[in-house]
Amino acid sequence: MKEIKKPELLLPAGSLNRLKTAFLYGADAVYAGMPGVCLRNKISFTPEEMKEGIEYAHLLGKKVYLTVNLFTHNKDIEKIENFITLLKDLNPDGVIVADPGIFARIQEEIPTLPLHISTQANVCSTLTVNFWKKQGASLCVLGREVPLSEIKEIREQCPDIKIETFIHGALCVSYSGRCLLSNFMTGRSANKGNCAHSCRWRYKIYESAPIHPKSENTYYIEEETRTGELMQIDEDENGTYIMNSRDLCWLPRLNDLLPIGIDSFKIEGRNKSEYYAAITARTYRHAIDDWFNDPENWSPDKYMEELMTLQSRGYTVGFLDGNAGPEAHNYDVSASDGTWRYAGLVKGEKEDRIIMEIKHKIQKGMELEFLSPYKLDPIRITVTELYDHRTGTETEEISSGHLGQSVEIPLKKEIRDLLPALTVVRTKIG
Repeated sequence: MKEIKKPELLLPAGSLNRLKTAFLYGADAVYAGMPGVCLRNKISFTPEEMKEGIEYAHLLGKKVYLTVNLFTHNKDIEKIENFITLLKDLNPDGVIVADPGIFARIQEEIPTLPLHISTQANVCSTLTVNFWKKQGASLCVLGREVPLSEIKEIREQCPDIKIETFIHGALCVSYSGRCLLSNFMTGRSANKGNCAHSCRWRYKIYESAPIHPKSENTYYIEEETRTGELMQIDEDENGTYIMNSRDLCWLPRLNDLLPIGIDSFKIEGRNKSEYYAAITARTYRHAIDDWFNDPENWSPDKYMEELMTLQSRGYTVGFLDGNAGPEAHNYDVSASDGTWRYAGLVKGEKEDRIIMEIKHKIQKGMELEFLSPYKLDPIRITVTELYDHRTGTETEEISSGHLGQSVEIPLKKEIRDLLPALTVVRTKIG
């Protein structure tokens, strides 16, 4: 039997802190971008921080890939050239591109740099994978629309190039990041990292009488802040959030995916918090490692319980089994599911206390769950003593009134040893 290779676990990083969090919780690599040249405009990396992050990863024996996956107009060429100059100094482990022109320019200027083909490039067949291999690409990120059966075929028929698939994160109602709604309704381009998420907005549906005795009724949608702007659409009784896709989650299908030999499992979410990076990294890390240790007795249940603590719009396997059906969309509401929230993260120790930067109000009597990077089960603590880190005085409660507000909580040494800096903390909502 052919030995199955463990896939690289690839996490998103929208900031230096999130990069370090992803590595702390088990990521093998992260992907990140610089403002203006990738599909996320809220990322906070400066060139100096990016260089620090890449050097940090290399000290750990891990990797950083940079994204430059927009499609260019002439006005973008100058900033692309500036980015290529920056690449020479940053020394990343690869670059993720979609535009053939950018691909060619980087190849000309830095011929030894591995080039990865973005999901934006619609890589959905062996024909396309082989095309990019001939151009010199080292990896292809398959489109989210490729079903399991075709992923297997691509892997078997294209053995000499790396294959990457998305396994978790948000799904576009349109086609992998090229939503026309955002650009049409707000002038904000999804491909330039400025998507307005028009698919998440609330819409009303109007029915008009048939314009001809033999024709069917016509339906229109109206976005709640654009009164009178009616857009024709076909819809039934399913409700108002007709374009709200559930989030992708392939964890329940790792039994099917891991034997294929996919090189990299990718998680979406560069705009998400450290909490999201920690939960997804630690859950998929444990799930993958446990499958390799004992595939016959592996079950997704306990890992799914952990993923359900994330805020999400519900989960779907998307196109994994072919065309996605109605279950892939959440027709009822656009709000996120989940009964837990990000309470804070550990910053360090002070004598017998941990120092925790808080994201929400903390008070005595509250139960916190510390998510150690060393074990899957959370460490549950009821707060009996609470100190303001700025003054050192004991307090009944403290709110996250300003950036960096921190508290001190006494904990036993055996617990503190399981909670290094950047350990995330959660609490029940309500």
